[in-house]
Amino acid sequence: MKLTLRGRAWAFVAGMFLFLVSAAVAEAYDSTNLTYVVHSDRWSNTDERDYQKFITAIGESDCATLNACLHSSANPYAASDPPERKFESDCADLPYVLRFYFAWKRGLPFSYAAAVTPRDGSPDDIRTSRAGNKVSERADVASGRNAMDVIAHLRTAISSATYRIHPDTDGPLPPDLYSPAIKPDAIRPGTIVYDPAGHVAIVFRVDPDGRVHTFDAHTDFSLTQMIFDVRFARMRPDQGAGFKNWRPLRLVGARRAADGSLHGGHIEVARNKDIADFSSEQFYGTGKHPADADWANGTFVLNSETLDFYDFVRARLAGGALVFQPVREITEMTESLCNDLQYRAAAVDLSRPLSARPHPAHLPRNIYGTEGDWEMFSTPSRDARLKTAFKYLRDTAQRFVELGRRGDRKHLSYNGDDLPRDLTMAYTRAADACTIQYRRSDGSTVAMRFDEARARLFAMSFDPYHCPERRWGATDAAELATCPDGADKRAWYDAEQPLRNQIDRTYDARMDYSLDELRKSGKGAGIPPDTDIRGTLERAPKQQAGN
Repeated sequence: MKLTLRGRAWAFVAGMFLFLVSAAVAEAYDSTNLTYVVHSDRWSNTDERDYQKFITAIGESDCATLNACLHSSANPYAASDPPERKFESDCADLPYVLRFYFAWKRGLPFSYAAAVTPRDGSPDDIRTSRAGNKVSERADVASGRNAMDVIAHLRTAISSATYRIHPDTDGPLPPDLYSPAIKPDAIRPGTIVYDPAGHVAIVFRVDPDGRVHTFDAHTDFSLTQMIFDVRFARMRPDQGAGFKNWRPLRLVGARRAADGSLHGGHIEVARNKDIADFSSEQFYGTGKHPADADWANGTFVLNSETLDFYDFVRARLAGGALVFQPVREITEMTESLCNDLQYRAAAVDLSRPLSARPHPAHLPRNIYGTEGDWEMFSTPSRDARLKTAFKYLRDTAQRFVELGRRGDRKHLSYNGDDLPRDLTMAYTRAADACTIQYRRSDGSTVAMRFDEARARLFAMSFDPYHCPERRWGATDAAELATCPDGADKRAWYDAEQPLRNQIDRTYDARMDYSLDELRKSGKGAGIPPDTDIRGTLERAPKQQAGN
């Protein structure tokens, strides 16, 4: 039975009440104590459901950092953490920090992959290993550990490499996560999504129409939201892309003390064959299992219709129907991109001190995967995802127009008489409501509308050593008048244009060029892709048959 909006609201309230009751019980032994104490030998179904509510509450909140979230009303355990207790995480650490935090507050067992190595023994950077990784060391967290020390260790031990594991690999040391079937209840709040280009997000909501909402963290510790789409790339199975769930685990051989706490023993992690919703279909398709070398030839068929992977995910999670509401979806995608631009404004503002320093003689080994100041303050990965999302908005609008032109009643829910016009109006309303502001080098503020930001997209510098004006793609002399960048930085800006034109993140490419080498490297793209949704809609035939 489908719930009405009011019914869903009451169901959420009732669920949160039970969640808070469970949290209150946990508070009885957690308090503000930093000691992690295990009281249960496994995560029960109730624990898992409450973890889902915990993740949903964080995703639905408006907090901008993990620290703000965990000290907010979104966290039922917030009262057990003094205000001075600080929580930080980037994208790879975030799922582990949240999972352990919940285990700590509930007295649940926790174990993790403490180290991974390339499967083929190559000397590759484990974050970009060509054949993926395998777990080389596991660690069980025992009662008595200082919880904040564990979190600090997780942040050191876990990287995007931890997720880069073939779905069929579950031994001899099993990974923490498994590949779930693409179906309702298997893709749920707390499910993790891994992009093999080096990014990780957490699902916090799945809409009735199958759209998957996620939140993620960044190197500046900010939290942002995005919908699952082509920004999460597919890749060979050995690189482990896609959806992942936590493996069930059980503490075995522990001694229960008089206070009910469990000590000693070891944790057993479930293997693929013992997990009811394990499936590698997201890698190989729904038909005959192809060889790894032919993984891209796998097809996704639902109700006798062959779909691309992203449509298949959406249709499966919607219960089997792939139906688009074009006007609403263009509106929401535009609003989401406005949020992404606001997130970028905050990230660029944090890098202002670095823009005053001289530009280094070389770029990092790889601009997408590095460390230090560049990792903390540059935005090449964030910008690439933003550009991909703008292109996807344009391509989606074009797709909706084509579905309308064909009179596709099966996939398009639209009752008007001119779809390009209505999509243009929806886009215009959402775009006109969006204003982005940034601070120039002298502290003055520049405001721009959504369409102007889109037009500047491929001029926006990802390089943290450039002035804020160039970070926002300024070309007007008056706007650039406050930029202190000298000839050297201007030369770097010009030479990086092909890299700005590129929306694919190439984590395994060498990029540590000097300025002269970069000019000659041939890296990047000569021209950027088309992201002009307004132009696309204006060029479309004006009249479309209603559906």
